[in-house]
Amino acid sequence: MSEMIFPALTIPDTLAAGPGPGNTDARVLAAFAGAGVADHMQADVLRGMIECKHMLRTLWGTKNAYTYGVGGTGFSGLDCMLSAILPGDSVVAFINGTFSGIDGLTIRMKAATREDLAANPMDPKPANVTIITVPHGQSVTGEMVAKVLAQHKPKWAFMAHWETGSGRINDLQGFSDACLAHGALGLVDAVSSLGIADFAIDDFPGVVGWASCPQKGVLCLPMTYAPVSFTDRYIAEVRKTGVATYVHHPVLEARHWGVIDCQDVATPAYHRTHSGYAIAAFHEALRITLQHGRAQKARDYAFHEAALRDAVIAMGCTVTSNMTSLVVLNLPANLAGREKELVQKARAKGFGIWPTLSEPVQVRIGILNQLSAAAITDITRRFAAGMMELGADIDMTKVLAGLSRHYATAVAAE
Repeated sequence: MSEMIFPALTIPDTLAAGPGPGNTDARVLAAFAGAGVADHMQADVLRGMIECKHMLRTLWGTKNAYTYGVGGTGFSGLDCMLSAILPGDSVVAFINGTFSGIDGLTIRMKAATREDLAANPMDPKPANVTIITVPHGQSVTGEMVAKVLAQHKPKWAFMAHWETGSGRINDLQGFSDACLAHGALGLVDAVSSLGIADFAIDDFPGVVGWASCPQKGVLCLPMTYAPVSFTDRYIAEVRKTGVATYVHHPVLEARHWGVIDCQDVATPAYHRTHSGYAIAAFHEALRITLQHGRAQKARDYAFHEAALRDAVIAMGCTVTSNMTSLVVLNLPANLAGREKELVQKARAKGFGIWPTLSEPVQVRIGILNQLSAAAITDITRRFAAGMMELGADIDMTKVLAGLSRHYATAVAAE
C-alpha cells in the first residue's frame, strides 16, 4: 500500500455564532503561539498555573482553595466534579436540555452498580438516581427542586446553571437553598454561565462543587483548561470515600496547581503533564475577562443580547430563551421545519449558528465575544440573509432601524 500524504490543512476563519465555543480573542491566540518551548515543570509554567488559580478564584467569586483548571474541554471539568459520585450513591438530577441530559447520563454511569451497567452498559438506569426531566423551553425552579429533594433526600443533587440546549437559566438560589434545607450536596454545571453572568459562588453554600469550561465565557481555546471549584465539604467527602479516577481526581489534580491539604503551597507537586502553550492562553483569557470586569461583562452581554433578540423578533421569529449569550428561536410559521437547512446553508458560508440537538428543533444564535454594535449588526444581517434565501419576507429597513435605536439609546445615556 502506497503512503498517502495529504496537503497541509488550512482552516478558514468563521464567525462562531452558536452556543460555544466562541471566537477566541486575538490576544489569547498570540499568547498561545508566542509561548516558548518549555518543560511542564519549568518555573514560568508553574508560576502561570499559580496565577491562573488566583485569577479563577476572583472570577468564580470564591475563597475555595480547590479552585483550578482541569486539562481538556468542559466535559473534563464536569467529569472531575462528578467523580465524587460513587456506585450506589443516591442522586437527584434536574435535566432541561441536551447538555444537562449528558450530565444526567454521566451521573447514572458513575452511580450505577456493576449489575446496573451489565443490564444496560451504555444507558444504565440505577434505582438510586432520580432524573427529573423539565419540559424543553422551561427552567428549573427552586420550588421544583425543594419538592423533589424533600421527597427523595439524596446525598447529591445536580443542576445546570445555564442550559444551552434550550437556552434557559435555572434557579441557582433556589437550588442552593433547597440543598441546604434537605441535606443534599449540590453540584452545578456552570459551563455556560461562568464569565458571562455576574455571580459569586460563595453566595450559594448549598452547592459544594462547580464545573465550567474554557471556551465559552472565559473565551480561551477549547482544549485548554476547564475551571472547577470545590468547597472544603466536597473535598472532605472525596477524602473519606475516594473516587475511581486518577487523571481527573479532584484532590490529586489540585497538587499541580499548588494546592495540598486545603492550603496553597509554594512548590507544586507533579500530577500529570501540562502544556505551557495552554497555560499561556488560559492565563491571558483570564486576564482579559478580569480586565473587562465580571459585572460589566454581564451588563454588556445583556445589552447586546437584547438588541439581537429584538432584531430576530422583527424578522418574525419567536424567542424562547432567557440567556444573555444565546438566542434560541422558532422560525416564522412559513419556514417551520427548515431549521436545519437554514443552519447548514449558513455554516457553509462561514456563519456558525446551530440547531438545537434534541427535539423540538430550533435555531440557536450566540454572541460569545461579539459585544459590539458592529458585531451584532453583522450577525443580524447574516441571519436575515439566510432566512430570505429560504423565502422569508423581511423588512430590513425596519430591522436595522431597531438596532440603530437600541445602540443610539446607549450612546445618549453615556
